[in-house]
Amino acid sequence: MKHNLYDMMCLDIYLSHISDIDYKVLKIDTKTNASMPLLSWDLYKDAHQQRLKDAKKASELQQVLSFAEKFKWQNDINLAFLENDYEALIITDKNQNVIWVNEGFTEMTGYSKKFAINKTPRFLQGKSTNLATKKRVRERIIKNQPFKTIITNYKKDNTPYKCEVKIIPLYNNDTTHFIAFEKQVV
Repeated sequence: MKHNLYDMMCLDIYLSHISDIDYKVLKIDTKTNASMPLLSWDLYKDAHQQRLKDAKKASELQQVLSFAEKFKWQNDINLAFLENDYEALIITDKNQNVIWVNEGFTEMTGYSKKFAINKTPRFLQGKSTNLATKKRVRERIIKNQPFKTIITNYKKDNTPYKCEVKIIPLYNNDTTHFIAFEKQVV
């Protein structure tokens, strides 16, 4: 054979362009147990995953912007997304009833969107949730003040996790809703 297939880069491209007869004639001779290099897959995979993550965040931003248009919020939603890193997004009404969550919420908590809608986020709290933290959260919400805190929440399977929450009041003339940018922390 003219070329050692073991040393060929882009072997998949080469093999996909030969005839069936030629393909049957080829026999890959691997005399050593060396692993085959995947020269650039790691770079491609990282870039591709980042593009997917960016597209997902852009889609979530568009969904929140549609709520902003519907409720005539005066907040700079684009700036809020730029300034806040998150895994989960929750939008509640003035009474803290959930009106929307992103897919990251389900990934982080195990609870479906359908389950969360029309409930307050208190269903995520449990026996290890600090009472002083809960009180501070309530006070800030009543005062319509943006804030950031870390709270112990519980996943659907009852596993506790530390959650960094940044809550921002959303307003037109008055506060009408709240958005929570959440991420799990160690």
